[in-house]
Amino acid sequence: MDMIENIKEDIKRRCESPNNFFGIGSYEHIESVANNAVELAKLYQADVEICEVAAWLHDIASITEYKLYENHHIHGANMAEEILKSYNYPEDKIELVKLCILNHRGSVLKEKTTKEEICVSDADAISHYDTLPSLFYLAFVQRKLNIDDGVEFVKSKLERSYNKMSQESKEYYKTKKDLVQSILS
Repeated sequence: MDMIENIKEDIKRRCESPNNFFGIGSYEHIESVANNAVELAKLYQADVEICEVAAWLHDIASITEYKLYENHHIHGANMAEEILKSYNYPEDKIELVKLCILNHRGSVLKEKTTKEEICVSDADAISHYDTLPSLFYLAFVQRKLNIDDGVEFVKSKLERSYNKMSQESKEYYKTKKDLVQSILS
């Protein structure tokens, strides 16, 4: 089994853990981020492997321990470094993966200096359009919102996510955004 396959299995185990506040749906989110990151890496001519590895590890801290959520980008970068070092992954690639994880959050606005950071951040944002059940789970089960408030929460989250993406990614994913928003209207 190669490194990425091992990382996927580790992430899946963490997502399935009863300690994971976000539930098993978080695996679907992370898998979607990885798929979109690879797709965007090809579009942006970025390093596909870096984008895929960073995407699989981007939320590792928050699925491992909810109390790390607030700064999960920082904790996640440190956790990723430890994991990647155990595979003797090249130091320069570890640094790029960490940079992607540190700067993936739309709510923590940091300048993205590499194509890989843009790919992972935008993949994280668009993934919410791929994993609507997870957003509804968060709204109705975790936050215990009523129907109207829950739908509004989801619509607002999707709009914020889309608006945080780079212009090129917005154009690339416009059809997906329009289709999902039409369903929620």
